Amino acid sequence: MALPNPFSSSKRKKTEVDPLAILNALPDPLIVIDDEGYICMTNPAGEEFFGLSAKKLLRMQVSELVPFDSPLMGLVAQVREMGDYVSEYGVDLGTPKIGIKNVNLQVSRLYGTPNVVVQIEERTMAAKMDRQLTHRGAARSVTAMAIMLAHEVKNPLSGIRGSAQLLEMNASDADRALTRLICDETDRICALVDRMEAFSDDRPIDRDAVNIHEVLEHVRRVAEAGFGRNVTFREQYDPSLPFVYGNRDQLVQVLLNLVKNAVEAAPDTGGEITLSTAYRHGVRLAVPGAQEKVQLPLEVGVQDNGPGIPEEIMPHIFDPFVTTKAGGSGLGLALVAKIVGDHGGTVEFDAAATGSKVLIRLPVYNFLKQETE
Repeated sequence: MALPNPFSSSKRKKTEVDPLAILNALPDPLIVIDDEGYICMTNPAGEEFFGLSAKKLLRMQVSELVPFDSPLMGLVAQVREMGDYVSEYGVDLGTPKIGIKNVNLQVSRLYGTPNVVVQIEERTMAAKMDRQLTHRGAARSVTAMAIMLAHEVKNPLSGIRGSAQLLEMNASDADRALTRLICDETDRICALVDRMEAFSDDRPIDRDAVNIHEVLEHVRRVAEAGFGRNVTFREQYDPSLPFVYGNRDQLVQVLLNLVKNAVEAAPDTGGEITLSTAYRHGVRLAVPGAQEKVQLPLEVGVQDNGPGIPEEIMPHIFDPFVTTKAGGSGLGLALVAKIVGDHGGTVEFDAAATGSKVLIRLPVYNFLKQETE
């Protein structure tokens, strides 16, 4: 017996939805491969991507489209063998017809059939070079600057502040306001330099098994007691999530930064922050510095219901000194990128989400491996 639809209404006219129309409306190429390797379904985006009509594609095996050693063939074989769902990001997919294209691949088994569904998300080479998903290079441009500022700027600033304090002792009330301004501004510059010094710290971090839900709960309590008291926090957690291999204090720093940004982006009335966790089985990512694609199945999300990030800023949002906030330094997200990169993880914005949503992917703590090292 079918369950009643809680969203249906007897007063509302029912509209028939054609599943094929939904498939054809998808902007990303999608193909369905049967158990003999033949393409048995595609959408208009798939026709455009492969440069062939649906009539021709439906007479072809996928091995006729891509080389036998293509990552696509390996992912299809993996899904056939193990089932479930697998993704691979930053894949160079080449065919004689289209040449080489950089894409994200999502391959899954079509439930109840032997067929496999392949969704292709095309990426530009510029995006591949610029983002590499991890944004590990976001902080490199300020590392040398941070070292220089720490050594060459803080010392004279201390002298300026000390001189202002001496002058303040014998100054008139009007002049004392000026000396106080000098002290306040030197303190502000020193605080900025201190924040930049974090980028020059390239020592290996101490990592252990971390319960990310305890970290999120701590961050939520801190926010609700201070800067986030006027927003509503919602939680969408996967309770079965394993431990993260990370540094608890640094993960608290990262998530506090992201939650504070989300609070500032949320509307003054009706602001909502959603904290989420999920286990993405089969997600493998190409991380700079790693010889092979690494498993980063633990996903942590921070989402607000604000206006979102301007499209022109999105590709550079993790770069130093890029900010959408008036008076902001633009170092917060760059520091987030550095810390997450130090954990061997990735951070990116989900452009498809409502408002702004930051996704962090982190490695799982391997008890057998870490305890034997």
